[in-house]
Amino acid sequence: MNNKLTSVALSLAAVLAILLLLVYGLGPTNERFQTGENAVLRFVFVIVGLLAVFLIYYFTRDNPAWEVGTRQVVWMAIGAALYAVFSFLFNGTVFVVPSLSQVALRPAIAIPMFFGYAFGPVVGLFTGVIGNTFGDALTGFGLFPQWSMGNGLVGFIAGLPMLFGDKKRSLDAVLWTGGVLALLGAVLYFLNPSQPNAMFFDPANNVFGDAQITLFAGISILIGFVLVLVVRFVFGQNLDIAAAVTWGMLGNIIGIGFAALSDIWINGYSPVAAIVGEFLPAAGPNLIFAAILVPLLVVAYGSVQRQSGR
Repeated sequence: MNNKLTSVALSLAAVLAILLLLVYGLGPTNERFQTGENAVLRFVFVIVGLLAVFLIYYFTRDNPAWEVGTRQVVWMAIGAALYAVFSFLFNGTVFVVPSLSQVALRPAIAIPMFFGYAFGPVVGLFTGVIGNTFGDALTGFGLFPQWSMGNGLVGFIAGLPMLFGDKKRSLDAVLWTGGVLALLGAVLYFLNPSQPNAMFFDPANNVFGDAQITLFAGISILIGFVLVLVVRFVFGQNLDIAAAVTWGMLGNIIGIGFAALSDIWINGYSPVAAIVGEFLPAAGPNLIFAAILVPLLVVAYGSVQRQSGR
């Protein structure tokens, strides 16, 4: 237990230390590592997220899912590198989603989901936080530590099935919890359809933001949930695919929701603006990609395991 405590604590401390080093060590001389206003408050939310992770560890500390050895460290590095590169490739303005702030289509979100499910919650956390951080830096948009923490929670929660001896028993509860949250988000959109799309730009008239969040952005979370539902029951006999996609869905909703809601305090957004303007445009497409891409990664990994005799 002491070894687990030490390894988990060091992993969480490493995540915080890397973010602090990049923002406060490299940020003053390199704009790629600079963050916006309220940097301290951004790190407050990072610490809140890390404390939540530690509490989950503490109450389930005897579970083997918390083993962090050389193998897990290697997977952390590989996962973070892959997520950084693929986030960079899809983080440009070509793939911008109508939203209140910079939200891009991110098929790469499947990477922290898969790494969390396959190699454990700590690996998923590190992959999401550090991969997103360097992906943002490569893109040149600067760093947003609380959003990186949100991405880390996506991978972390995707790895929580390891805590259950019987993965199947948890699936329905997780599935319908995600469905209720998705429905509530979509209802909020229909109650507030006039939320501005701040990413809209009319070059002819040099006008920004003179448009609304699109219908697709508002209901994409329901579309994503329906796809997850289909995967859950079509692949019901393949527990790995069903669990990876279902828990990845919950991780996406909670992780991206955490990041979006933090902007109520950091950027002064109203709760409606944070949910309709940031959460739905980011979380909805993520769910769609999760339902499509995570099964492919799980199948590919299973094939590699069978060929290697593991």
